[in-house]
Amino acid sequence: MMRLKSFILTLLLAGVSLQANCQENYTWKAGWSRVRITPEENIWQGGYAMRTSPSEGVFQDIWAKALALEDASGKKAVLVTMDLLAIPLDFSEEVRESIRKKFGLEKDQIILSVSHTHSAPVIGNSLYYIYPMDKENRRIVQKYTEGLKKDLVNLVGEAISKSEPVLMFSGNGMTRFAVNRRRNGWPDSYTIPVGPSDYAVPVLKIEGLDNRVKIVLFGYACHPVVNAGYQISGDWPGVAQYELEGLYPDAMCMFFQGCGADQNPIAGGGAPLSYMVQYGKQIAAAVEQVISEPMTPVESKLETKYKEIDLPFDKPISREEMKAIAAVGSWESRWAEGMLSKMDKGEKFPATYPYPLEYWSLGSQKLFALGGEVTCEYAIGLKEKYGKDIFVMGYANDVMSYIPSETIWNEGGYEGYDAPRVYALHARWTSDVEKRIMDAIDYLLNSKQ
Repeated sequence: MMRLKSFILTLLLAGVSLQANCQENYTWKAGWSRVRITPEENIWQGGYAMRTSPSEGVFQDIWAKALALEDASGKKAVLVTMDLLAIPLDFSEEVRESIRKKFGLEKDQIILSVSHTHSAPVIGNSLYYIYPMDKENRRIVQKYTEGLKKDLVNLVGEAISKSEPVLMFSGNGMTRFAVNRRRNGWPDSYTIPVGPSDYAVPVLKIEGLDNRVKIVLFGYACHPVVNAGYQISGDWPGVAQYELEGLYPDAMCMFFQGCGADQNPIAGGGAPLSYMVQYGKQIAAAVEQVISEPMTPVESKLETKYKEIDLPFDKPISREEMKAIAAVGSWESRWAEGMLSKMDKGEKFPATYPYPLEYWSLGSQKLFALGGEVTCEYAIGLKEKYGKDIFVMGYANDVMSYIPSETIWNEGGYEGYDAPRVYALHARWTSDVEKRIMDAIDYLLNSKQ
């Protein structure tokens, strides 16, 4: 009898040890913080060339939010999400370098992500030529930009300092208000939308050891363009975050934009703001559905990789063609005048652009972060290769222009031909842009860093 009791006790202790070891393998450390980035004065908004004056009030506050992660081995990373249209390269480089100096995190351990709302302030010289700003408007933008840089670095520090043990879970939901804007127009063809789209709603849930939801990170691939007016807002991603924080009052909810460069809401820019609220609630409902079901536990194992590739530019148009555009009188005229001015000063246009690619593995959950306005065929291609449940983020670390698929490059149009001018680039990419990026992603995943 004594031997039997001893054997049972040994089994029980072994079970406790196994459970503790399992818990340890899945316990992360996470810290999080947010800062309100709503401008204190009227400021030029990013995203629409048709706007002719600065903002006029606030529809909803906008935010920057930081999530600092540390796995069981001590490996660290930080994700910053912002309710902004775009961040340019010089802004991103300065912020990431400041984070490196203060907190020891390298580029592969930092993701700066924007929602691409078209109702938030312009940052720095992003989309320089499309906005008819005077010197005072630009001074206000620059003042806001400099303040934001400091806020983001402080935000990361706060998130790191608040680290606590947590558990992480991943899953994917779905909602279908995005349509391929190159194939569908509002309201003529919204009943039977055609063309490629990505309807996935990726969700990462972080719980405290008390089982309370602490962080909800979610994404979707679609332009936030409903609010075409003059009030500051996060558009439908902002609404979605507010809705979810109402459902999970202990949580900070963060949004990342997917590969939605060629995707618009069914009712696009200029639609009544009630649509903005509707789409935000639809996303929130999709996220809630995922969280209400069993999600996949994420092992406490973090891998991060980063690479910049030289993405080549195609041949610029001729000086004569630029002169003809300059004479028309539009935002494109401002672009052409700017390019001609650079030519006259003897400035040489760069042959390539440093395009950023980043990869995180959170346990078995893969996350890809691509720079620029990435069209949806990239996400579709990556999911075909690496699995349907991967997370694919666009608009990360640098938003320098549209990133067209080979199909869109050949078709031309705004995303395939004109968009680089919006971003003050001298030419579009070469025709092999998609192949170069996809090959570089394959190389990145197979490399040892």
